[in-house]
Amino acid sequence: MEIVTLHKGSAPLLVSLPHDGTHVPHGIAERLTDSARAVPDTDWHVARLYDFARDMGASILVPTHSRYVVDLNRGEEDTSLYPGQNTTGLCPVRQFDGSAVYRVGREPTADEVRARVDAYWRPYHAALRAEIDRLRDEHGPVVLWEGHSIRGELPWLFPGRLPDLNLGTASGSSCSPELAERLGLVLTGQGDYDWVANGRFKGGHITRHYGRPEHGVEAVQLEIAQRAYMDEATFEWDAAKAGALQPVLRALLEAALPQ
Repeated sequence: MEIVTLHKGSAPLLVSLPHDGTHVPHGIAERLTDSARAVPDTDWHVARLYDFARDMGASILVPTHSRYVVDLNRGEEDTSLYPGQNTTGLCPVRQFDGSAVYRVGREPTADEVRARVDAYWRPYHAALRAEIDRLRDEHGPVVLWEGHSIRGELPWLFPGRLPDLNLGTASGSSCSPELAERLGLVLTGQGDYDWVANGRFKGGHITRHYGRPEHGVEAVQLEIAQRAYMDEATFEWDAAKAGALQPVLRALLEAALPQ
């Protein structure tokens, strides 16, 4: 099985979808709790949601394996992205609702974590870096768009209801003020979805690590509340909801393209 699939585009835009994968190898799956085997914390259908980006010339990077195998949006040193807040780690042992991922005593050892990093994490990041470099060689400045989604209410992670669209720019450090302003204008100009910039989700490891506007790489994360395009209870795609959301996503990606 491939670790990652890459659609190479012609525009200076790379859409990274690190939590779209659902595959869990048998040797890991048999150790998971019954609820974790359904991989509920997947960023469900985001590759389908962003499929229109191909027509825009974007490159699209998608993994095959679940974040329960290894979280591609965490640093390999597993430093907390949000100190003092509940969050999940490099090889998560807690689900987003706070329940266990593994059966008692079946959690991965430190050696196993390192092996998973080598087997799954490094290939994704190698592909990510190589595609950024290719696009920079062809175009100069490029934009890395991190596409994510999450259930809109998860008390273990955050209080209350998450806004529909959650823009993250590492508190302004991963992209230029001009790009942040263009995206803000798109979001302000639509009235169907509430939104916030650099709220609970400011951008994960990929946004923070690769976003270097001073070196011609701008990175933005968009965390979408899943109610905006699917049924959160059944994980099923909702064509009507998705069809209404996609024009807003297209407008954001168009605004993100280097000017």
